[in-house]
Amino acid sequence: MNQTVEELSSFLSQPQKIIITMHRDPDADALGSSLGWASYLIKKGHEVTVISPTDYTANLRWLSGIEHVLVYEKQADQVKCKNKIAQATLICCLDFSALSRLKDLGKVVEEAAAPKLMVDHHLEPEHFAKWMVWDTYAAATAQLIYKLIKELEGDSPVTEIFDIPMAECLYAGIMTDTGSFRHGNVTPEVHLAVADLMLTGFDSSRVHRLIYDNAPLSRLQFLGYVLSQKLVVLPQYRTAYMVLTEAELQKFNSSTGETEGIVNYGLQVENVVMSAMFIERKGEVKISFRSVGTFSVRDLASTYFSGGGHKNASGGRSEQSVNETVATFLSILPEYQQELLNVD
Repeated sequence: MNQTVEELSSFLSQPQKIIITMHRDPDADALGSSLGWASYLIKKGHEVTVISPTDYTANLRWLSGIEHVLVYEKQADQVKCKNKIAQATLICCLDFSALSRLKDLGKVVEEAAAPKLMVDHHLEPEHFAKWMVWDTYAAATAQLIYKLIKELEGDSPVTEIFDIPMAECLYAGIMTDTGSFRHGNVTPEVHLAVADLMLTGFDSSRVHRLIYDNAPLSRLQFLGYVLSQKLVVLPQYRTAYMVLTEAELQKFNSSTGETEGIVNYGLQVENVVMSAMFIERKGEVKISFRSVGTFSVRDLASTYFSGGGHKNASGGRSEQSVNETVATFLSILPEYQQELLNVD
């Protein structure tokens, strides 16, 4: 990282035209780290444009700077996105390690002439970037952005580096990717980073409330339907799963992101160590996997569902029908049965 920081510091000593982008269906870490990094770069005199491949959830619309984010999948933003990328002198790729995670934006970024900086904590990154700040032991990309900014600023006091809006963005990313600091990826470094950010004086309980306690009534009614009607538990595999069809999403007027986090409820069932959620949307099936302990859903997702992510939190996709996708999932469970049963 030292060499990367030294080269970046030199590169950023002159005003640059910078693009910051993140993975499709961005979560709080993707958006929080991107907006926190953007705020820092703008303060340093750079021209910065943040581009999301797809739209984001309503509970993140309070993040500082989000009103300026361009959404590539929106026709009204596409030409502007392409022009900004063509003019860029640096493209920052945050919270993803494969260009396929950008959906249709991936090809545009891949073909862009500007050098790329990748900041990420996922396994097995593609080597498309000139500079990489990559650490699989980091709990969140926001934690890596915090560390990168501190490295760039040297001995400057924390309160002179970070302001409240920037700290809120980075805290939101760290908080959510650690499951409100209850997952196994929480380390002393995580708490030290958060302690530094809290020196700015932002209200951490407000951030938590805006993300987790800020849902429309329709979302809670939808959640009630999923848990009461769609949750299936397979005790012999210590597995829970849920399936949502496109028709069901339309019935509840489910908007982008309203399914976010529902997969985690499967792990609250007694003796369950793996939870999966299958969502039929726009001609494909999006799959979310969660697990506890030693069982790696990342291995399962990458082997059978063109997926990846973290050991205990991964995603995948399928071009089969939703019924065929679920049938595939059920057919492979015997292969993992002993491993699932052995989790403490």
